[in-house]
Amino acid sequence: MKSIAGHILTPQGFVRGVMEFAADGRIARLRGELVDERGVRDSGQPIVLPGFVDLHVHGGGGHDIMEGGDALAQVAKLHARHGTTALLATTMTAPLADLDQAFAAMAAVGARPSLGGARVLGVHLEGPYISQEKLGAQPDFTRPMVVRELQRWHALFPIRLITLAPEVPGNMDVIESLCAAGFRVQIGHSSGSYEDGKQALAKGAGGFTHLFNAMTGLHHRKPGMVGAALAHAAYAEIIPDLIHVHPGAIRVALRAIPGLYCVTDSTAAAGMPDGEYRLGRHSVTKCLGGVRLADGTLAGSTLTMDQALRNLVDGVGLSLSDASRRVSTHAADYLGAGDRGRLSVGAWGDAVLLDRDLQLTDVWLEGSSIEHTNAD
Repeated sequence: MKSIAGHILTPQGFVRGVMEFAADGRIARLRGELVDERGVRDSGQPIVLPGFVDLHVHGGGGHDIMEGGDALAQVAKLHARHGTTALLATTMTAPLADLDQAFAAMAAVGARPSLGGARVLGVHLEGPYISQEKLGAQPDFTRPMVVRELQRWHALFPIRLITLAPEVPGNMDVIESLCAAGFRVQIGHSSGSYEDGKQALAKGAGGFTHLFNAMTGLHHRKPGMVGAALAHAAYAEIIPDLIHVHPGAIRVALRAIPGLYCVTDSTAAAGMPDGEYRLGRHSVTKCLGGVRLADGTLAGSTLTMDQALRNLVDGVGLSLSDASRRVSTHAADYLGAGDRGRLSVGAWGDAVLLDRDLQLTDVWLEGSSIEHTNAD
């Protein structure tokens, strides 16, 4: 039986002990004694956390989800090397033909998951049902919601999460039916008001896409979408690259939104040198740690989830256990994946091993080290 020993973060706290995996890749047994978190980093033993769960991934390793082919497999491998064990492949706002091509390619790859790659749990459809006024780095191919398009794409490869702007005519009216059909709906790329956000949440929208970015900001007499999130949201995603959002704003969100979780919003430039890359129909430039359009607009990120963890601990000041929940557990819970994002008996054996500097030393995916898997 395969096993990992070290300081293991369980839902009850850190345990100094051993975690054993069943043949099916789930956690079979976890034994040891609870210890004080304050001594974990300096113990000299491996730190074992749940594998990271990233619900907003456009690309990585030079590949963009929208390009088709085996891009999804290559993206999943790049992010697995940085500790992400489960992710959502995220599309761009694009012409229907481009989205049809991307979904067909994802369906082909998803039927034969790549060895050593993060488990792809489905698709985050980011647009095209968003506001033309808050495109951010999305290409200008917005369109009204057409449910039969969603159904066609969903039949090819499962859509788990849909970003939409509720103030766009027709969008507010479909939120309840989309939620009833099993989709997670969240608010993003929106020029809507505080009242629009509150109404969308009341109809079943679950959260907000890259909080603070590409949405109406907070003003004390006009609270906007940010105000709706801070006042009413149980969940929201945030990009902790410390470029998209100031650490102080992250702390504001942490105080207001109990299920705040982290995403990378990573592009093809993640894990690659400075240069030119694709993001859907856009050409973007990686330089000085960021990714931008020609006009300087931030266009996704180069972030990986292991760096997100370090940023939360060393840049924002979170405890290691709280930071781990923000890069694993809360995202899994939001998606309804109760057997991911935690180290407990019966959950999938997805884990990351780190040293005292929070640098990755190994990644385990469904009970096997990806280093060993890639060597087979």
